[in-house]
Amino acid sequence: MMTQTDDPRRRRALFRSWHRGMRETDLLMGRFADAEIAHLSETELSDYEALLEAQDRDILGWLTGEIEIPSSFDTPVLGRLRQFHTHAGPIHI
Repeated sequence: MMTQTDDPRRRRALFRSWHRGMRETDLLMGRFADAEIAHLSETELSDYEALLEAQDRDILGWLTGEIEIPSSFDTPVLGRLRQFHTHAGPIHI
């Protein structure tokens, strides 16, 4: 379920979350954005927008713990994204 927001910046981030190019990252980023984009502070939104600029394979590696997170991306919002996806079970579409 997509979050409804009047803020163009949040709408743009939400759209970009679901249209990354790699389906796995679309699901991870899109579901997080659906649930959390309206609740992010301005600073967190800026950090999330920076995260949206990263490569899909890097994001996936950071979320799975396969790749060390560079300090420039190791932000509280990435921590929230990692906590949002506990990897306790399969991702269902």
